Amino acid sequence: MSVRSRWLMISVGLGVLLNPLNSSMVSVAIARLQHVYRLDFTVVSWIIFSFYIASAIAQPVMGKASDLFGRKKIFLTGLIVVSVASLLAPQSPSFGWLILFRIVQSIGTSMMVSVGMAIVRIHITEKQATALSILSIFLSGAAAIGPFIGGVLIHWWDWPAIFFVNIPFVMMSFLFAWRTIPEDEPPTSIARSMSLRKWFDLIDAPGVLLFTVGLVGLLIGILAAKSSGYVSLGHVIVGLIGLVALGVFVRYELTVASPFIPLRAFAKYPALTWVNVECILANVLFYSVFFGLPSFLQTVRHVSEFHTGILMLSLGLCSLVTSPIAGRWIDKSGPRPALLVSGILMTLGSVWIMTLNQTSPAISVCAGLAAFGISNGLNNVALQAALFKSSPKEMIGVASGLFMTSRYLGTILSSLLLSITMGDKLSVGGIQLLGAILVVIALSLVVMNGRRRASRQLEESKGHQVQI
Repeated sequence: MSVRSRWLMISVGLGVLLNPLNSSMVSVAIARLQHVYRLDFTVVSWIIFSFYIASAIAQPVMGKASDLFGRKKIFLTGLIVVSVASLLAPQSPSFGWLILFRIVQSIGTSMMVSVGMAIVRIHITEKQATALSILSIFLSGAAAIGPFIGGVLIHWWDWPAIFFVNIPFVMMSFLFAWRTIPEDEPPTSIARSMSLRKWFDLIDAPGVLLFTVGLVGLLIGILAAKSSGYVSLGHVIVGLIGLVALGVFVRYELTVASPFIPLRAFAKYPALTWVNVECILANVLFYSVFFGLPSFLQTVRHVSEFHTGILMLSLGLCSLVTSPIAGRWIDKSGPRPALLVSGILMTLGSVWIMTLNQTSPAISVCAGLAAFGISNGLNNVALQAALFKSSPKEMIGVASGLFMTSRYLGTILSSLLLSITMGDKLSVGGIQLLGAILVVIALSLVVMNGRRRASRQLEESKGHQVQI
């Protein structure tokens, strides 16, 4: 890899890591934000919802935008957007303003993630697989150490530091990207002549709007009822609006030429559907622990942000170390054995959550987090491998987009589950109830993978008999 390519990798890597870094640092800040704004956990959980909903929408939209307006322009604009949001968020006069700046921050980081891979694929021609793996390290590494960085920053400089820390990354990435990312080619005649209406059709603006209204409306209806402790007519109406919008969204996406989420692919390729279902469930399990346990440790166990960040390192580092080992295993045995082991580990980890109380030793916490970390490392590789095996070559790009949407939906559902089980105040009973629900989800994954592995072995044995 040439010197110029290395600097290009650094500039892109510094930009794309901002999305997983900002989504993971906040896991240690939730308890602090509850105290600062005097809110219950259900309301504060919107700091998670808003980021992932915005990312789920912005990444595919910005990917299409980069094809028309230029990848370098989108990347640099994303850096500017992140810097503005990161400077303004700590000045938020209310929690509502903080959510707004969090959404803007998510859109900015999504602009870089959506085009970062494309920039590497186009402009680094030698050792491209190595370059993409390095970019993956930026992404997974930032997510792994995010809680630790967040804990250190909050411990020494309070919660605004998790926003201000973006500025040096933005400045370095902007300087390197300006100098190393090649200039975009002049826009084609199609891009220059494209009307606003055609642009809206390309990104499926009605589908994006219906998806957003449906998801947000349903979440508001459920969470408002949970937060207030009773179900009012207003809660029901808002929830129904969300459900109706999601229903119209599904119907609309089946008819539009360029859908935001190509739902027809699920009906056409059942194996692809199952991979995405597994992705959703695996992310519900992982992120329920990722976001729920730090708040439990700080609120119930009264562990400091700094020590919470250190404990969470066992989760992130185990995930990071497991991924390359899982890659070699999956190359030899396929994804199903790894997914089965992952499901078993998450089941054991969920049972451990059911035993948590105020006196649980730190070594027990680290062991439980390690189980989820190893399972996440296995899932990161195995689910991607299963996705490639179940997707026809001609639609691998669409399948990858669906996979990312499923990952975000799993994260959003984990936040919803946390809000329902934890309520307005974290407690031992709440975390144990969460563990019981996670046991059911994890066991369903084990059964699902066990049956599919047995089915595949049966098919292979029949094929072997036919050959004989």
